[in-house]
Amino acid sequence: MLKIFSQEKADFNGKRTLLVIGAVMLATVFLTSMLPSDNAEPGIFSLVPAIFLIIYIFATQRILEALILSSLIGFIMVSRPAVQSGESWIANTFSNFSDGLLNVMMSEDIAWLIIVCGLMGSIISLIEKAGGSYAFGEWIAAKAKTRKSSLMCTWFLGVVVFIDDYLNSLTVGSCMTTLTDKHKVPREFLSYVVDSTAAPLCVVIPISTWAVFCSRILESNGWAPQGEGMLYFIKTIPYNFYGWIAALMVPLVIFGIIPVFGPMKQAFHRVAQGGPLAPAGSEKIDIRAGKNNVVPTNPKMFNLFVPIAVLIISTVIMNFDMQMGVLVTLVYMFISYMWQGVMTAEEFWDVSLEGLKNMMMPILLMILAFLFAEVNEQIHFTYFVITSATKVITPALLPLIVFIALAITEFITGTNWGMYIIALPIVIPLAQNLGADVTLAVSAVLSAGVFGSHICFYSDATVITSSATGCNNFDHAFTQAPYGLLAAAISAIFFLISGFVAN
Repeated sequence: MLKIFSQEKADFNGKRTLLVIGAVMLATVFLTSMLPSDNAEPGIFSLVPAIFLIIYIFATQRILEALILSSLIGFIMVSRPAVQSGESWIANTFSNFSDGLLNVMMSEDIAWLIIVCGLMGSIISLIEKAGGSYAFGEWIAAKAKTRKSSLMCTWFLGVVVFIDDYLNSLTVGSCMTTLTDKHKVPREFLSYVVDSTAAPLCVVIPISTWAVFCSRILESNGWAPQGEGMLYFIKTIPYNFYGWIAALMVPLVIFGIIPVFGPMKQAFHRVAQGGPLAPAGSEKIDIRAGKNNVVPTNPKMFNLFVPIAVLIISTVIMNFDMQMGVLVTLVYMFISYMWQGVMTAEEFWDVSLEGLKNMMMPILLMILAFLFAEVNEQIHFTYFVITSATKVITPALLPLIVFIALAITEFITGTNWGMYIIALPIVIPLAQNLGADVTLAVSAVLSAGVFGSHICFYSDATVITSSATGCNNFDHAFTQAPYGLLAAAISAIFFLISGFVAN
């Protein structure tokens, strides 16, 4: 009887979901039809997909569905002009959806992401198979004998591996999970510690992939002369308030100076009551899910640190090209592991493919996030938010308003680097025309991008960290959000003060 009732409840929930989705789609069609002409800017209507996304995520905690449906709503809006030419709105919507997905899949960014993230999954699996992670775990367990010391070791390792946020999250998360599990640390808190030393640190250190990318963007937008982009990026480092505050808050939380509060406190309560370390649904994204904990034969830390060192050094030598660094590292690992007899060639390829497969769920999430960002760009979401926020503005308030406006858009889109490409060409000339401090304005843009990377439920940083630490990405972002918002509030105060001091 109970089984029949459960089935009926599931059927009802499914039908209710379909009705809600259908109603939202029809409402979108109605709202879009109210635009005055074929080529009219969506204006405030560009907020509709974003609002639906946030509501759906919090109501269902199903991020994949939310991204797909929100993107579809956006493409309904994009497809509206075709009605005036006699084309089918529905057919044009799905055609644009398909074209958008194809554009995303063919983009250089997604190709890079699939190659780098997929092969990073291979590197991590190979290190684990070779016993590098196990040896490091045993060594660090002998040093870090308390919960706080294990978390500080995690934070310190994150500070050391600053070259790239992907490398940071995947390396630190996969290496430290076993240790923090021994000390009954909720996976949500481990994810917070790992995530807070990834992108936040990369944007305040000039020797990082973020620094190289940002310096090129500053040159391409004319603020920095050609060849001097890095010097101008270094000027922004003292004012990248969110990066500094987010990273430095972690030890304060670990030692209880800033207390555990909000959803994170509930995670600690769950573990204290004998519940699981990871929240429900974490196995879907955990790159180690389903693996047996087999103790490797003759494990050596050498097989962890040398590949990571090769990855960092080769990435720097190859002009901060992470893709080349990953390929060089895999070649080194093949030669080294074959020479040591750690595994056979067949095992090497099998483990590499297993690691690649483990990254499929995170990669899928990021592809859908890029699709959502693609349609937001077509409906001019970011442009609308920036122009609306800066209509009535003074030079002193520009950094604060830019930070708040872009922090909101980044929380919704989670594109960080993509936002830089869109926002900096708007903000730099705006600051110059107003006579505002351009360095502060650029720093506000960079800080907002880090905030989005840090807090967004489906940003690449959130997804990668969640997969490395084995924590459901909704729960990771939800429990981390209060700390990110606290760091953002403090950053906003600094931008307000700095804006008045500079002007």
